Amino acid sequence: MIKNIYIAGPLFNAHERSYLEFIAAELEGNGYKCFLPHRDQSGIDESELEGTNMSQATKDKIFNTDLTALKEADLTVALITGQDIDSGTAAEIGFTYANGKPVIAITAYERRFRNLFVDGMIAKTVNDVDEILPAISSIS
Repeated sequence: MIKNIYIAGPLFNAHERSYLEFIAAELEGNGYKCFLPHRDQSGIDESELEGTNMSQATKDKIFNTDLTALKEADLTVALITGQDIDSGTAAEIGFTYANGKPVIAITAYERRFRNLFVDGMIAKTVNDVDEILPAISSIS
Protein backbone atom coordinates (compact mmCIF):
# COMPACT_ATOMS: atom_id res chain seq x y z
CA MET A 1 0.00 0.00 0.00
CA ILE A 2 1.31 3.43 -0.93
CA LYS A 3 1.46 5.87 1.98
CA ASN A 4 4.75 7.79 1.71
CA ILE A 5 5.55 9.76 -1.44
CA TYR A 6 8.80 11.47 -2.40
CA ILE A 7 8.24 14.44 -4.70
CA ALA A 8 11.12 15.08 -7.10
CA GLY A 9 11.62 17.97 -9.47
CA PRO A 10 13.76 20.95 -10.39
CA LEU A 11 14.00 23.70 -7.78
CA PHE A 12 15.60 26.46 -9.84
CA ASN A 13 12.84 29.08 -9.62
CA ALA A 14 9.76 30.04 -7.65
CA HIS A 15 7.40 28.62 -10.28
CA GLU A 16 8.94 25.14 -10.11
CA ARG A 17 8.98 25.16 -6.31
CA SER A 18 5.37 26.32 -6.04
CA TYR A 19 4.20 23.73 -8.60
CA LEU A 20 5.89 21.01 -6.53
CA GLU A 21 4.20 22.43 -3.40
CA PHE A 22 0.86 22.31 -5.24
CA ILE A 23 1.47 18.63 -6.05
CA ALA A 24 2.32 17.93 -2.39
CA ALA A 25 -0.78 19.77 -1.15
CA GLU A 26 -3.01 17.74 -3.47
CA LEU A 27 -1.51 14.44 -2.32
CA GLU A 28 -1.46 15.40 1.37
CA GLY A 29 -5.07 16.51 1.09
CA ASN A 30 -5.85 12.96 0.02
CA GLY A 31 -4.12 11.32 2.97
CA TYR A 32 -0.60 10.72 1.65
CA LYS A 33 2.52 11.70 3.57
CA CYS A 34 4.85 13.59 1.25
CA PHE A 35 8.49 14.56 1.39
CA LEU A 36 9.34 17.66 -0.62
CA PRO A 37 13.11 18.30 -0.55
CA HIS A 38 13.07 22.10 -0.48
CA ARG A 39 10.26 22.23 2.07
CA ASP A 40 11.08 19.38 4.42
CA GLN A 41 14.72 19.91 5.29
CA SER A 42 15.18 20.62 8.99
CA GLY A 43 18.11 22.19 10.77
CA ILE A 44 19.41 23.94 7.65
CA ASP A 45 20.58 27.55 7.84
CA GLU A 46 18.36 29.22 5.21
CA SER A 47 21.03 31.83 4.43
CA GLU A 48 23.32 29.07 3.13
CA LEU A 49 20.72 27.97 0.60
CA GLU A 50 20.69 31.35 -1.10
CA GLY A 51 24.41 31.69 -1.73
CA THR A 52 26.99 29.69 -3.62
CA ASN A 53 29.18 29.03 -0.56
CA MET A 54 27.24 26.20 1.03
CA SER A 55 29.22 24.38 3.70
CA GLN A 56 30.04 20.71 3.32
CA ALA A 57 28.07 20.02 6.50
CA THR A 58 24.94 21.53 4.91
CA LYS A 59 25.49 19.61 1.66
CA ASP A 60 25.87 16.37 3.64
CA LYS A 61 22.74 17.10 5.70
CA ILE A 62 20.66 17.75 2.57
CA PHE A 63 21.98 14.63 0.84
CA ASN A 64 21.37 12.37 3.83
CA THR A 65 17.89 13.76 4.50
CA ASP A 66 16.89 13.31 0.86
CA LEU A 67 18.38 9.81 0.73
CA THR A 68 16.53 8.75 3.87
CA ALA A 69 13.27 10.12 2.47
CA LEU A 70 13.80 8.26 -0.82
CA LYS A 71 14.43 5.02 1.08
CA GLU A 72 11.27 5.49 3.17
CA ALA A 73 9.03 6.42 0.23
CA ASP A 74 6.70 3.91 -1.38
CA LEU A 75 6.53 5.93 -4.60
CA THR A 76 8.22 8.90 -6.26
CA VAL A 77 6.26 11.55 -8.13
CA ALA A 78 8.64 13.38 -10.48
CA LEU A 79 8.11 16.64 -12.34
CA ILE A 80 9.88 16.18 -15.67
CA THR A 81 9.26 19.50 -17.36
CA GLY A 82 11.93 21.58 -19.05
CA GLN A 83 14.31 21.12 -21.96
CA ASP A 84 15.52 17.84 -20.48
CA ILE A 85 14.85 15.92 -17.29
CA ASP A 86 16.68 17.72 -14.46
CA SER A 87 19.80 15.79 -13.41
CA GLY A 88 18.80 15.64 -9.74
CA THR A 89 15.31 14.48 -10.66
CA ALA A 90 16.81 11.83 -12.96
CA ALA A 91 18.98 10.59 -10.08
CA GLU A 92 15.93 10.38 -7.78
CA ILE A 93 14.02 8.49 -10.49
CA GLY A 94 16.95 6.09 -10.90
CA PHE A 95 17.29 5.49 -7.17
CA THR A 96 13.57 4.81 -6.84
CA TYR A 97 13.56 2.41 -9.78
CA ALA A 98 16.70 0.60 -8.58
CA ASN A 99 14.94 -0.02 -5.27
CA GLY A 100 11.94 -1.62 -6.95
CA LYS A 101 9.54 1.23 -6.31
CA PRO A 102 7.29 2.93 -8.88
CA VAL A 103 7.70 6.40 -10.36
CA ILE A 104 4.90 8.57 -11.67
CA ALA A 105 6.07 11.41 -13.89
CA ILE A 106 4.23 14.67 -14.55
CA THR A 107 4.89 16.35 -17.90
CA ALA A 108 2.56 19.36 -17.43
CA TYR A 109 1.50 18.87 -21.06
CA GLU A 110 4.99 19.48 -22.46
CA ARG A 111 5.76 17.49 -25.58
CA ARG A 112 9.49 16.83 -25.73
CA PHE A 113 11.76 13.95 -26.46
CA ARG A 114 12.94 12.48 -23.17
CA ASN A 115 16.02 10.52 -22.24
CA LEU A 116 14.81 7.02 -23.08
CA PHE A 117 16.83 5.33 -20.34
CA VAL A 118 15.27 7.52 -17.65
CA ASP A 119 11.89 7.28 -19.36
CA GLY A 120 12.11 3.48 -19.11
CA MET A 121 12.17 3.74 -15.31
CA ILE A 122 8.85 5.57 -15.17
CA ALA A 123 5.81 3.38 -14.38
CA LYS A 124 3.22 5.95 -15.44
CA THR A 125 3.30 9.40 -17.05
CA VAL A 126 0.53 11.93 -16.47
CA ASN A 127 -0.03 15.44 -17.76
CA ASP A 128 -1.38 17.20 -14.70
CA VAL A 129 -1.90 17.00 -10.95
CA ASP A 130 -5.50 15.84 -11.25
CA GLU A 131 -4.25 12.66 -12.96
CA ILE A 132 -1.89 11.62 -10.13
CA LEU A 133 -4.45 9.98 -7.82
CA PRO A 134 -5.88 7.72 -10.55
CA ALA A 135 -2.31 6.83 -11.56
CA ILE A 136 -1.45 5.85 -7.98
CA SER A 137 -4.58 3.69 -7.83
CA SER A 138 -3.66 1.98 -11.09
CA ILE A 139 -0.23 0.90 -9.79
CA SER A 140 -1.15 0.15 -6.16
